Amino acid sequence: MTWGRLPLFVWATYATAIIQTLATPVVGITLLLVIMERVFGVGIFNPNMGGDPVLYEHLFWFYSHPVVYIMVLPAFGVIGEIIPVFSRKPIFGYKAMVFSILAIGFLSFIVWAHHMFMSGVNPFISNFFVVFTLIIAVPSAVKVFNWITTIYRGNLRLNAASLFAIGFVSMFISGGLTGIFLGNSAIDIQMHDTYFVVAHFHIVMGVAAFFGMFAGVYHWFPKMYTRFMNETLGKIHFWGTMIGAYAIFWPMHYIGLAGVPRRYYSYTSFESFRHFGEINQFITIAAIVTFAFQLVFVVNFFYSIWKGRKQTTQNPYGATTLEWTAPIEPTHGNWEGKLPAVQRWAYDYGREDGEGNDFISQLEPLKDGETDGGGH
Repeated sequence: MTWGRLPLFVWATYATAIIQTLATPVVGITLLLVIMERVFGVGIFNPNMGGDPVLYEHLFWFYSHPVVYIMVLPAFGVIGEIIPVFSRKPIFGYKAMVFSILAIGFLSFIVWAHHMFMSGVNPFISNFFVVFTLIIAVPSAVKVFNWITTIYRGNLRLNAASLFAIGFVSMFISGGLTGIFLGNSAIDIQMHDTYFVVAHFHIVMGVAAFFGMFAGVYHWFPKMYTRFMNETLGKIHFWGTMIGAYAIFWPMHYIGLAGVPRRYYSYTSFESFRHFGEINQFITIAAIVTFAFQLVFVVNFFYSIWKGRKQTTQNPYGATTLEWTAPIEPTHGNWEGKLPAVQRWAYDYGREDGEGNDFISQLEPLKDGETDGGGH
């Protein structure tokens, strides 16, 4: 195994681990400072004790913005594994995908103050964070372009896993575009702390991250339980969640543009916001219905553990990665005897392997003069 032969999910997990290692100590130190202030009376954040509350915001967001990518980077990796399998095509731009993952991990540490444009931060300093917030959209756009290009003209196999993977791309585009608005300090004056922020954040970090999780569960369920989840229930779950998620969060953008603030439990005291009551009612009903569709997933999951269709072949999806070369019911260590050697990259789809298959496993040695997509 070399760096150029690592699956994208491994790269995404690697970048996530780096972010966790560097960001988590900051929130731990911040909590210790809060304890010192509350218990020992050391003025750090409390202005009545000579502290600076904006310092707490800086420390909080320096940790909390990278955490956003801790939630979504693993989903990037999951989607990067599933789309090639069900498009029957190599992932487009493997190296660009890897560098975009690493770039997102790096840039996530230098954009935290875009959450603080209304906190009294110097507007000239805000310009720095505006620029890098817009720059972080570039590697995200690279990933979206490469996913769509991989799907384009592919031999698509639409099942629950691939539908949730495609749904993830849709949600990430929708939520990512609204982030460009919020990353502009001038526009954020109008948008800050409105329902526009709620809609943006939850489409990207809530719905999209969950879509990645659902796609991964449907895809790798046979590796966990040697059975498949029910496809009919899976598709019902997908369409109910997809339509429901947009029904919840799409209207929020419009009421956010109108200035409706978040975190208010009632708007009856505000004459200008009263006529948004019906939209909020619609959003509430859509949220309840969408939650009900998640019960379909729960029932499907536990039913399939014992009653799902049995996995009868080692590699039911025709995938190239190593987990599908392990026995259906693996022993300790997954493979019996010596561990297999990785010979090529993880996305050799659309190529004959000499046995009538349209893929070549990572364990198949390279032929003389042959190079794989990982650059070997």
